[in-house]
Amino acid sequence: MNPGRRIDSFIENYTGITNDMLKNARPCKEVMSQFAEFIGNYNLVAHNASFDKRFLDAELKRASKQYTGKFACSMLLSRRLYQDATDHKLATLVRYAKIPSDGSFHRALYDSEMTAKLWLAMLAHINSHYGLSSIPFTLTKKLSKTPKHKVTDFLKRQTNKCLSIGEKLI
Repeated sequence: MNPGRRIDSFIENYTGITNDMLKNARPCKEVMSQFAEFIGNYNLVAHNASFDKRFLDAELKRASKQYTGKFACSMLLSRRLYQDATDHKLATLVRYAKIPSDGSFHRALYDSEMTAKLWLAMLAHINSHYGLSSIPFTLTKKLSKTPKHKVTDFLKRQTNKCLSIGEKLI
């Protein structure tokens, strides 16, 4: 989307997006209005969600739109589940989780696809290590805020709660 001003060389180098690419792009207000309709009030997952949420909130405000869904952060969740990863950058975690990738990071569509695949890999990790077949969004948010040293106990308690109400574990 066209921000209505030139982007600096740092952003061009970081993202690979050039001013030439943006000159014929649709204006931010138009794109963000459509995006607001697309997401509705669904919950969203983002890698480094606090950054994305601030950006989304600011752009939606400029477009006179609101969003009331919740955000979950794949980076925070990965810090709990993949504590031995060398770092928690999206590209590193994609490699760590052995997710096939062949694109360029720091581009919106590719990063969102890889974040979705990473999120699903982390849910599968929880399922395979703790037997939780049902992992509500609220549980992932609580887990993201759980101190690292308490993650195993937290997930075991969740498994026990499921067993006590008769959930079938796979």
